[in-house]
Amino acid sequence: MPTAKHEIQIVIRSMTAFARVQQSNEAGSITWELRSVNHRYLEPALKLPEDFRQLEPEIRKLLSKHLTRGKVDVGLRYKLEQRQQDGISLNEDIVHNLREVEQQVLNIVHEGSKMSVADILSWPGVITDVERDFSSLNALALSSLENALEQLQQGRETEGKALEEMIRSRCAQVSEIVAELRKHRPQMMTALREKWEANLDDKLKQWRETANENRLEQELVMLAQKLDVEEELDRLDTHVAEVINVLGRDEAVGRRLDFLMQELNREANTLGSKSQDSATTQHAVDLKVLIEQMREQVQNIE
Repeated sequence: MPTAKHEIQIVIRSMTAFARVQQSNEAGSITWELRSVNHRYLEPALKLPEDFRQLEPEIRKLLSKHLTRGKVDVGLRYKLEQRQQDGISLNEDIVHNLREVEQQVLNIVHEGSKMSVADILSWPGVITDVERDFSSLNALALSSLENALEQLQQGRETEGKALEEMIRSRCAQVSEIVAELRKHRPQMMTALREKWEANLDDKLKQWRETANENRLEQELVMLAQKLDVEEELDRLDTHVAEVINVLGRDEAVGRRLDFLMQELNREANTLGSKSQDSATTQHAVDLKVLIEQMREQVQNIE
């Protein structure tokens, strides 16, 4: 029996998103906050409490596992359970020894003030912190970071879907303008030809007097070649097709799309520079507006 084919879901991701995850266990609670914005490379900025600094290599590995581009602010906060907070102990033996030594000194010198409570508490070794076990919180921190990164990715994918729809819509509009330009070209060239002929009566007489009747036709052909934009229109179609193709790749495509936006803009500029009529000029402006709209959004795609 033929096996069912599973479609591979292609996902475009934005680099702009936010995630917040809070989890707790018997030792305390962990809170992660992740913020990501567009950046050429993956650039994490970690803000970790001192007790979790040793996790930094693992945290960076997790970030690289889930993300390829973007500036990511990673913040961690934690709170210990009450019994972990009550981790201060008094060394009574040292306190008794201090009092005994103090009395011995006073018996010898017969004068002087006694040590205050603050003096005793500040004596080395009188107050000690009970060693806290962060092993369970460390494990919780890493597992909850995975959850936070998954949440961040969901946000990036949601935003990416909207960006993809926007780019596909603009590409369709670009294709419509290119088709309209092709449709308009014969009419425009005819109008230009009539304009040139009307303005070149004197030259026409001169060329006829020299028996060079084909000169005007040659001039028109040369000018038409100079103003020919078929190559630019073909390239616009090619670049639009490549944009649609890139959107279907299962990989980070932001840089490739950014390059294609530059190529589209170059062709639109050339088209505008060759324009000899208001309709073509307006179409060139419309193309540049659409391409700029896409370029701005492409900056946010991973």
